[in-house]
This record gives sequence, structure tokens and C-alpha cells, in this order.
Amino acid sequence: MIKITFPDGAVRDYEKGSSAMEIAKSISEGLARNVLAATVNGNQWDANRPINEDATLSLHTMRDDVGKATYWHSSAHLMAEAIEALYPGTKFGIGPAIENGFYYDIDTGDKTFTPADLEKIEVKMIEIAREKNTFERKEVSKADAISFFKEKDDEYKLELLEDLEDGSISFYTQGNFTDLCRGPHIPDTSTIKSVKLLNIAGAYWRGDETRKQMTRIYGITFPKQKELKEYLVLLEEAKKRDHRKIGAEMELFMFSEKVGSGLPIWLPKGTQIRERLQNFLRAEQEKRGYQMVATPHIGHKNLYVTSGHYEKYGEDSFQPIKTPREGEEFLLKPMNCPHHCEIYGHRPHSYKELPLRIGEFGTVYRYEQSGELHGLSRVRGFTQDDAHIFCTPDQVKDEFLDVLDLTTKVIARLGFKNFTAQISLRDPNKPEKYIGSDENWESAQRAIIEAVESVGLEATQVEGEAAFYGPKLDFMIKDALGRSWQLGTIQVDYILPERFELEYIGADNEKHRPVMIHRAPFGSMERFMSILIEHTAGKFPLWLMPEQYVLIPVDNKFLPYAEEVKQQLSTLDIRGFVDDRNETIGKKIRDNEVKKIPFLLIIGEKEIASKSVAVRRQAEGDLGVMSIQEFKEHFQAEADK
Repeated sequence: MIKITFPDGAVRDYEKGSSAMEIAKSISEGLARNVLAATVNGNQWDANRPINEDATLSLHTMRDDVGKATYWHSSAHLMAEAIEALYPGTKFGIGPAIENGFYYDIDTGDKTFTPADLEKIEVKMIEIAREKNTFERKEVSKADAISFFKEKDDEYKLELLEDLEDGSISFYTQGNFTDLCRGPHIPDTSTIKSVKLLNIAGAYWRGDETRKQMTRIYGITFPKQKELKEYLVLLEEAKKRDHRKIGAEMELFMFSEKVGSGLPIWLPKGTQIRERLQNFLRAEQEKRGYQMVATPHIGHKNLYVTSGHYEKYGEDSFQPIKTPREGEEFLLKPMNCPHHCEIYGHRPHSYKELPLRIGEFGTVYRYEQSGELHGLSRVRGFTQDDAHIFCTPDQVKDEFLDVLDLTTKVIARLGFKNFTAQISLRDPNKPEKYIGSDENWESAQRAIIEAVESVGLEATQVEGEAAFYGPKLDFMIKDALGRSWQLGTIQVDYILPERFELEYIGADNEKHRPVMIHRAPFGSMERFMSILIEHTAGKFPLWLMPEQYVLIPVDNKFLPYAEEVKQQLSTLDIRGFVDDRNETIGKKIRDNEVKKIPFLLIIGEKEIASKSVAVRRQAEGDLGVMSIQEFKEHFQAEADK
């Protein structure tokens, strides 16, 4: 017999070799029908795979992320089987699950896929799924794996095998398709009942622009047709909210190939929003004792060698900048923290000066592959609302709590009401991924967990997601469409103070090492703006809007009165303009609604006579005629919400 421990702490005995599916059936037939995968002793596991020792067990369904990822990864294998059946000789790269659905990178030689091909593949996938083929796992030797893919003439899988150690290789087979895969997979194909292949894209093999460009097919599947229909409706709404589309309509930002891919240019209206966000955060930081600094956009290569960023991120950075001086190299700044370490270290510190809180809206640069760039959400140059707190070990928890308070306040002020937190811990099985002692890692992880528990914040713990120098707390928000985004982050770091030999003189008159807390409530201004645009569909909180109203005279003879009203509103810092174009009233209203102007103030004969404006709220319609004072009061009440 073996002992199985469930997430609620309950322990039950089962026969050795029992599977998670069998255990689920012992609890409830209904539960078993929905189980897709399991986590056994922290490892993701096929639901039908035997468990031969005492273990902790979690069961996964489409209600959780592991269940969805398993379902969609299995769907990628099903799509590959359908493609191989329809187009023999296809070669396969990788086919992972993604946040919503899956993709597979394929090489079909000279064939170009069309929407009609996708429809054929969808039909074939459903046909194969109905065969109820099981996903069979098989451990194979490296030699046998190489032999199998040599016979298939698939150079992509052979290259993937080069990085794998003998004894750690597994194949999965369902129906007529066998793939190199770690798993896990769903029990069989019968639960895949609705399929939609969404689009076709190009993707360089292993993200290397010098390698062959493969065809990437994206898709999504569900156990019920109703779920697919609901998702496709959501997808259409997401297209309407695409920040690239809305950003162009509202004239917030732009890109220029002459400037360079992935390097956003903020236009006047977008800059106004960006600066208001920064001013809001700057004011909050000043209340909490932060001091603002400014650091260069480049740094000597040795700075990032010392910090460890060159070793970890060197391949993702722009190439070093060589100077006329032999051997001297600089890098575009990939992170702000090494510069802030130098600021701390430029003079001695006493424990009485700590905590020292340093803040900066610092622009950093990473060389993302061109295929990964996406509007503002994935760029090569971005500004972090960065701050670093240097404190004593016994101040860590209080400082972490203060940053928690600041971050939740920022999230709430921007209208995000649904958020959770993720505590990202190191992977205990892969210590080579991290730097620093076990003792410091345990201390840092414990400080985060205790701080989160003390404020009752809902949080999950995920191993393997920590930064290389320390654990972190990530805020996960849900937008208006129910999509999850990682937003602000807080990290406890015992490593960089050690690498930069930072010190303070303690009460015992001895030298001590400070602890460093990294925090960025917005994360990056660019990515945050992309999320905010899509969450609000461009209808930002009133206090953020660059133009809060537009005055629309029905005839140019009413322009003097419009200017008079504009002057009155400007005294209250209500921002707007007069639309004096020689266009029809209908076109002016339509154009300004596309630009998401919150209030449209119409002026005609009656409004001049009564010293009023006819108020129209964007997307709501007419609010009636108001005196200037009444409009001011209405505006202020909404702005204060």
C-alpha cells in the first residue's frame, strides 16, 4: 500500500501502482470524468500513470491552469497527427500549450497553408478525436530516439534530442502519431470535441533569425461547442480592444522602421497619459520617503558582469558598444538595479539612515526577436517604474508590507478590481539556475510568504518562477475580458548587495550587508499602457484622459462662446479643446467618439442664450442641457470616483 496526501491534508491508503484516475474514481465518478492530469510530488503526471510510492497528489481539470495546459498541449499533438495524415512528410518543431490554446511549428517544404487548409485540419482533428485514442507514454533511450527521428528524416527533433540526457527521454503516442515529449497528456482524445484553428504565422526555428522560418499554426479546443462559441465572441471583443488599433485611433503612440522595430515613440496625447501615471506614482512615493534619481542609458560592461545580468541576459541584450579605447565596452542598460547599487555604494551608510528608498523611471533595453515584438506589450526599449529599497534584515517585512500597500493602491486607482498574487520561488531541483546561498534564499522566501499571509492577500506559490537572484511576488490582474496579466512585482534580494559589496555600519559599530528590495508597481510603462488600453477599451479613468471634453459649435459663428466656455473650464484644470473644423455636426460627433473623448459639449443658439452646453457622454448618449456650473459639478463628481 502507498499513502496519498491530498491538498487539504487528508491522507488515504491505496494499492501501489494506482493511478491518479483510479484515485479520482474512488472519490467520485463525476470527478474522474473531468480529470485531465495530476501533480504527483510536485511533478506533473499523466492521470493514467501508476504511482508507486507515497506521494502528495493534486488532480487537475479544465478549471485550473495545469489542466488547461495539459488539454491544449494534447490538442497540439492531435493537430500534428491530423497534419501528418493530410500532408505526409511534414516535419515538426515544437508544439506547446500557451495561455489560450496551443501552436505547433511545422515545416512542409514549399507548401503554403491557406484558411481552406485549416478547415481541412479541423475536420480531420475531430475525426481522429472521436477514435478515443489513448496517449501512451514510453521511456526511450537516446539512441533509439535518434534512430526513430532519423528514419522520419526530422532534423528538428534530432536537434532537440542533442540537448537531452540519456535516461530522461520519453515519447508519447496517440493513434498513428508519435512525438518526443515530457508530458503529461490527457487520458485520451475523446474529450476534444470542438476545434478552431485561429491563424497562421511565421516563426524562426528556435527563435533564431538566421535559421529557417517555419509555419506556426495557432489553435484552441474545448470539451464543449458552447465553450468554443463563447471564446470566439471574447476573441472578437479582444480584437476591438487591441491596444495597437486604439492607440492609433487616439494618437497615443507610434512606431517607425527608421527609428527601429520595437522602439515605441510616444505622441503628445500618449505622453500626457504617461506623465500623469508617473506623477501619480511619484506623489505616492514621496509620501513614503522615496528619493528620485536618474541614471544613464548605458553602462560599462563590467557593471553588468558584476551584477550577473550579463551572464543571464547577455544574449537578450543589444551587442556591446565598443569605444575607441581598446578593450572598453558599454551596454545599453538592460536593468536599473546595478546603477542603483552604485548609488548606494558611493558613500558609507549607518543603520540609522536605513531604509534608503531610491526610485527612477528608468528606460532599459532588451533585444527581443522581431517575431516576438507586439505593439507596446513586447518592445525593445521600455521604461520601468523602478525602485530599490536598501534596508536591514529586520526591516524587510515592514518594507515589503509598505510596498504591498503601495502596489494594491496603484492597481485599485487604475480600476483593476480583480487581482491575485503569485509568490515565485526557486526550483529546489535546479539550483544551478540561481545565485546565492541556501540560507539567504530560505530567509527571503520566508519574508515574502509571511508578509502576504499577514495582510490576507490571496496568493499561490509557484516553484521555478523566481528571478535568478531572489524570490518575488507578482500581481496577477484580470481585465474586463477576464484575461490574466502579470502586472506589478516585488522582489527580495540578498545577492546583489553581496556582489556589489554594499555595507552599512550597524548599532554594534560593525559592518553589515543590507537587503535589497526591487519593486515596480506598473512593471513597465509600455506594457502597462497596453493592458490599460485593452482593459478600458481606451476609455481611461477621467483623471487620466489627455482631452476630457470637446466643445462642438453647430456653426462657426458660435466659436467665441465656445472659447469663453473653454477658458472657464481651464481654470478648474478640466482639459479640452474646441472642434472648429468645417465639418457637419454629425461627423464631428462621430470623429470625437472614435477618439474616446469623454464629454462632447454641443453649442447652439439655445445654449448661448441660456449660458449652457448640451452634454453628451461618450458611449452613453445625451445627458441633457447643463449650465457651466452644473457641468463642472457633474464632471468633478465623476472624476472623484
